Amino acid sequence: MQTYIPELATRSVSRYTSYPTAAEFHDGIGAAEQRAAIAAIDPGTPVSLYLHIPFCHAICWYCGCNTGAIGRADRLTAYLATLEQEIDAVAAAMRGRVIAIHLGGGSPNALAPEDFVRLVDRLRTQFDCADDLEIAAELDPRTLDADYAAALARAGVTRVSLGVQTFSPHIQHRINRLQPLALVQRVVGELRDAGIARINLDLMYGLPGQHSDDLVDTVTAALALDPDRIALFGYAHMPALLSRQRMIDGALLPDAAARFAQSRLGHDLLVAAGYAAIGFDHFAKPADSLAIAAAERRLRRNFQGFTDEIADTIIGLGASAISQYDGLLVQNEKHVGRYRLRTANGGLAGARGVARSADDRLRGAVIERLLCDNTVDLGAVAKAHGMPVDRLTDVLPHLAEYAARGLVAIDGNRIELQPAGLPYGRLIAAQFDRYRSPATTRFSLAV
Repeated sequence: MQTYIPELATRSVSRYTSYPTAAEFHDGIGAAEQRAAIAAIDPGTPVSLYLHIPFCHAICWYCGCNTGAIGRADRLTAYLATLEQEIDAVAAAMRGRVIAIHLGGGSPNALAPEDFVRLVDRLRTQFDCADDLEIAAELDPRTLDADYAAALARAGVTRVSLGVQTFSPHIQHRINRLQPLALVQRVVGELRDAGIARINLDLMYGLPGQHSDDLVDTVTAALALDPDRIALFGYAHMPALLSRQRMIDGALLPDAAARFAQSRLGHDLLVAAGYAAIGFDHFAKPADSLAIAAAERRLRRNFQGFTDEIADTIIGLGASAISQYDGLLVQNEKHVGRYRLRTANGGLAGARGVARSADDRLRGAVIERLLCDNTVDLGAVAKAHGMPVDRLTDVLPHLAEYAARGLVAIDGNRIELQPAGLPYGRLIAAQFDRYRSPATTRFSLAV
């Protein structure tokens, strides 16, 4: 029921982890606006914290994250000292209640186990944290062992995401990420033995030299590990923006039709195995909280992807981390050295961002609901935001192309993605983005 449409699948479009997207960030937003937004958080407001660790033991060539090789050990020591300084500054000004902590990167397990535990302990001490606090970490299985799993458990980590990408050795060589299946099997077992039961796996399609058989083998091996969630991302090849991706031979990448076929194949394999499809790239066991939230139309989308968290406010800590407030998006300084200087000079490191107007919040809500629920009632969203629906209905003529192809159905002010339109959901949502055309080439392919 899902058809490859070349002129759509090859368009470039944002993943919409925020609206406005990072393409609209500018240096007119900084620490002053960041400080005011933190101070405006009402007492008890649910808040999610994100900590960015921009270091890895080895750099993978496909990676689009803000990270670098550790190099000298004192770089990591100095970074942690600055991060703790930022934590103290934010905690002193913030009156909300922390309901979730996410550590990403880079590789949070680039930290020594004792440093990881100390960092999480500092967060618990400095912030007002909920009793049922969820602590999640994105980890590199290549540098995990039983001792580190035990340290994660001591820190109170409740969920981990393991970067797997592929189990095919010939592809691993082409992306500079060598990790045998046996290694990942061992790590999963050690995490579960330590009491960390919620395990997610990250996989990719569209990698250099990847064929359908490779994807089948990887998904089959991943399912045998019995994860709670699986994310299946499409590789975004942007060597002009990411110099490390120049190490990947673009001639070996699957073409757009093959990418589409891999995306659909992965989807079908995971759904056939009993996982619920969540949004356009996540899958979860039916009893998992993410699948339940999706079924109850409580799913959210933010910088962590699709999530079941209730917090509207996200505070990013660390170099390049992005914070989300009701009327503001702000990103910390990306460069580690300059991040340390900014933090030393005032405790906060905001360097760029964008103010979110009432129209931005309205359109962002429409995009989020369309991507999370595959349907949206423009009238209901407009009413919830206290705005007239005609702020949105001028977009409807732009959906005619998709409606004519049977990708979307329009009934009055209700828009619903059809089964054939699910792969093109981001393109359809992008019609509500007043900042750009879906033809923009800065972003990844639509599928």
